[in-house]
Amino acid sequence: MNTAIANTVAAANDKAQYDEYAKRLIAQKIILAHILAKTVDEFRDMKPEDIVAHIEGDPQVGIVPVDPGMTNASRPTDASTPYVSDHRLAGLNTEHSEINEGMIRFDIIFYVRMKDGLAQVIINIEIQKDEPTQYFLLNRAIFYVSRMVSSQKGRDFVHQNYNDMKRVFSIWLCLNMDSHSMCHIHLTRDDLINHHNWKGNLDLLNIIFLGIGEDLPSQEEQYQLHRLIAALLSNQLPAAEKLKIIHNEYHIPLSQPLTEGVNMMCNLGEGIEERTAARVTKEVTKELNAKHAKHAKELTEKLAEKDRIISAYQLLAKHTPIAQIAAETGLSEEAIRAL
Repeated sequence: MNTAIANTVAAANDKAQYDEYAKRLIAQKIILAHILAKTVDEFRDMKPEDIVAHIEGDPQVGIVPVDPGMTNASRPTDASTPYVSDHRLAGLNTEHSEINEGMIRFDIIFYVRMKDGLAQVIINIEIQKDEPTQYFLLNRAIFYVSRMVSSQKGRDFVHQNYNDMKRVFSIWLCLNMDSHSMCHIHLTRDDLINHHNWKGNLDLLNIIFLGIGEDLPSQEEQYQLHRLIAALLSNQLPAAEKLKIIHNEYHIPLSQPLTEGVNMMCNLGEGIEERTAARVTKEVTKELNAKHAKHAKELTEKLAEKDRIISAYQLLAKHTPIAQIAAETGLSEEAIRAL
């Protein structure tokens, strides 16, 4: 395997590992609690460390498919089996391949028990490095929340017990945006003719877009969550600076998984940058060499053409026949007549 291919493969592996560590870093329960405190109304008056206890089971990272038809394939068939959140999430863990697209999976998904101790919501968190160009991100988010609702049938509610459906939140952490922003997209109602009290839950579907700019935001109240996520996922801050912000500003304990995750992301990020720089340098050098070779060839051809024209002038001055000049110089008889 040549160096270029080896670097490309290594960079791809590093990128895959980097993405995996990013998801697992965000999936730390204390980090999820900080996200919930700023995005779900019921938790806004709670401290993140108190919200942690409401997160049920272990968040599923990168293993739950989004695609229809396979969602509940592995759920317990024995009706007597307790259906705790871990079992439910495991029931989501099946595979389905889209033609030409491969596997589509939720980045992070988990259940949260509300403060009343009864109601539950399903939370999905997606990490988006750039705004896609081939489709609208909102359309993808709508597909995700729709799947989170439709997949509940047979898992969280049965038959026609639609009142048992759980609220869902799909929270998108969108990096490298033009500015810091936050948007809540949800259902609403418009009475077009008269008014009727249609019963139901307009708050079932919730999409949150957290836009995070390229620069680390200042320590302002409105940007608290932006600053935390930006610090965790930044590819510019060193690990020590990240850990300092996490611990000193957000009072998050520096557990071994958290510290290792931050350090690994930084190391992998440096490796990706180095390989990318090496690949770009090689490609630019190759392109410049090709341009130089092309220019050298063109210059050589122009010089040769000039020599042929000079020879033709000299032969014309001696009244040499045009046919003979053409034979000796390689110029066409028409070109010689033009001279």
